[in-house]
Amino acid sequence: MHNHEDIAHRLKITEGHLRGIQRMVADDAYCVDIIRQIQAVQASLNKISSKILEGHLNSCLITAVRGDDPAEREKVLLEIQQVFDTAAKI
Repeated sequence: MHNHEDIAHRLKITEGHLRGIQRMVADDAYCVDIIRQIQAVQASLNKISSKILEGHLNSCLITAVRGDDPAEREKVLLEIQQVFDTAAKI
């Protein structure tokens, strides 16, 4: 993964937002405001996931597809399929 610093930074920001939601719940904030903040955290995590997947596709997947090991190609392609299957269930 090429963007370790960017990913780590985004995760720290998301963690801060999540802690803010915990404070909102503890302070009995308005429910809709809490839900909006939860949606913002979910969107942030989706963006982070997309960036990680993009890095994986541009490195590990390409390496496996260009490689000589058919088992490795199948393994990497199956992993990608499983990621999308899991995302579809959420």
